[in-house]
Amino acid sequence: MSENDKSITESVFGETSEVTAKKETPEGAAETAVKKETAETTAKQEIPQTLTEITAAEENKTISRNFIEQIIDKDLAEGVCDSVNTRFPPEPNGYLHIGHAKSILLNSGLAKQYGGKFNLRFDDTNPTKEKSEFVESIKADVQWLGADFEDRLFFASDYFEQMYEGALKLIRKGKAYVSDLTAEQMREYRGTLTEPGKDDPNRDRSVEENLRLFEEMKEGRYADGEKTLRARIDMSSPNINMRDPILYRVAHLSHQNTGDKWCIYPMYDYAHPIEDAIEGITHSICTLEFEDHRPLYNWVVEELEYPHPPKQIEFAKMYLTNVVTGKRYIKKLVEDGIVDGWDDPRLVSIAALRRRGFTPESLRLFVDLCGVSKANSSAEYSMLEYCIREDLKMKRSRVMAVLDPVKLVIDNYPEGQTEQLEIVNNPENESLGRRTVPFSGELYIDREDFMEEPPKKYFRLFPGNEVRLMSAYFVKCVSCEKDENGKVTVVHCTYDPASKGGNSPDGRKVKGTIHWVSAADAVKAEVRLYENIIDEEKGVYNDDGSLNLNPDSLKVLKECYVEPSVRGAGAYDSFQFVRQGFFCVDCKDSRPDALVFNRIVSLKSSYVLPKK
Repeated sequence: MSENDKSITESVFGETSEVTAKKETPEGAAETAVKKETAETTAKQEIPQTLTEITAAEENKTISRNFIEQIIDKDLAEGVCDSVNTRFPPEPNGYLHIGHAKSILLNSGLAKQYGGKFNLRFDDTNPTKEKSEFVESIKADVQWLGADFEDRLFFASDYFEQMYEGALKLIRKGKAYVSDLTAEQMREYRGTLTEPGKDDPNRDRSVEENLRLFEEMKEGRYADGEKTLRARIDMSSPNINMRDPILYRVAHLSHQNTGDKWCIYPMYDYAHPIEDAIEGITHSICTLEFEDHRPLYNWVVEELEYPHPPKQIEFAKMYLTNVVTGKRYIKKLVEDGIVDGWDDPRLVSIAALRRRGFTPESLRLFVDLCGVSKANSSAEYSMLEYCIREDLKMKRSRVMAVLDPVKLVIDNYPEGQTEQLEIVNNPENESLGRRTVPFSGELYIDREDFMEEPPKKYFRLFPGNEVRLMSAYFVKCVSCEKDENGKVTVVHCTYDPASKGGNSPDGRKVKGTIHWVSAADAVKAEVRLYENIIDEEKGVYNDDGSLNLNPDSLKVLKECYVEPSVRGAGAYDSFQFVRQGFFCVDCKDSRPDALVFNRIVSLKSSYVLPKK
């Protein structure tokens, strides 16, 4: 339903939104997301099943059909339809978020599963907030998710003429009339949830008068809000949506697709079933808040006598805990400069997830794990993070990056020498091959990998201790240098030339392994560490309705060094930074000579896939 339709409906039928709001409220966080903390890394995740095992199990087990598939199977078996055609009908007034991803993947997936067609259609019946910018971003999102609408890109405004003709047909059948009531008067006539409404004084106008007045509305003779076209159904209906709903309103606005051709625009509840019927949609799949609108949907297609009326089916929305999806909240975050746009990687718009480094495959896995049902529920954000780890851990190279650098000098390494060490790209996936990484006598290591006075069970570098430089040599710390403030600036070590490759011929063991980059060869980069923009301990909203923002949702590290294999990486290229997490090249701010990496997700997880 468009925002303008909602405002008109709420002003006329105020309690309709109250009824549907109860259906939209989550019934609590899903208990399937177990919150037991683990020390999981992508090298060894303590999860009952891997993605590969899940896929294999799905292929071998008896197929379980969700309730939508069961309805479709029955319709096909009974000859109600001989194909399955679906659509995704967004309003182009903002960016899509992760909840829309479920609808996109569900609708396109069903069409593909049953060998049917999937349409992308823009519900552009409300010209007040629609922009071509949003049209282009939505098209990009749908295509990125892999939902193939081929050449079937449509606009509701393409059907304005048929909708107008449909309205004339309803008037001639005595099923619609022009009303003079103002919004305030309509509220007085509407009735309540427990009391029937009263007939509009204009309800019994003649067909001829209604045809004349509606034509005058179309010609622009009336001001905005001065007249409406209403369906003549039942003012005593227990469903407020059926109490003579508005079909058309006057709005002297320029439309992004049709320009100034029209000054009357159809309401969503009237337009949507017509669009579905014209396009031959067999199953109009939407979210639960439209369940109470289904009788009106059916009324429209029946009264307009479409030979193959579509069937509306409702499913539960996908709620994600502790995220911001409301357009007005995101708009304020953008205007206040808290985020750098609708695609800021801390948001969960599809554009933001793509910029952060999420993949279509990870979102499909997330949607599959959430399932399809009629019951509202919520998914933990950690479950989404689990999905991207599962998708990337076998696909991406593991490279070395030092985010908080301190120099390490190997005192006994040949001066001026650089050697190339061969390193496996991904120990869990040999098909990704190997690469060479330069090694020299001056390296960068992470500052946390050295302590002058370490606590017990600290196995990294400290004076007198020996560690393994990953895939390189054993080194022993001998001393360190500090600046005037006592901050360590250089760590000095010696190396064992016989331990090349990370093992010593004499069989001695070391307990610590740390990563490194060659100081002379490393690529300097900016790294952005993202956390949830919401303070998860306090919840999304304050008592006054404002957002509980996390002040530490973004940490920018300017002096980072990455091994040279990332040189030349382009927008959206992603890697696993060893011992750090998965990172993606930022599509907006990164340049070939100044790389910027966004952290997609850390290696640690608080989500465990439930056993089945």
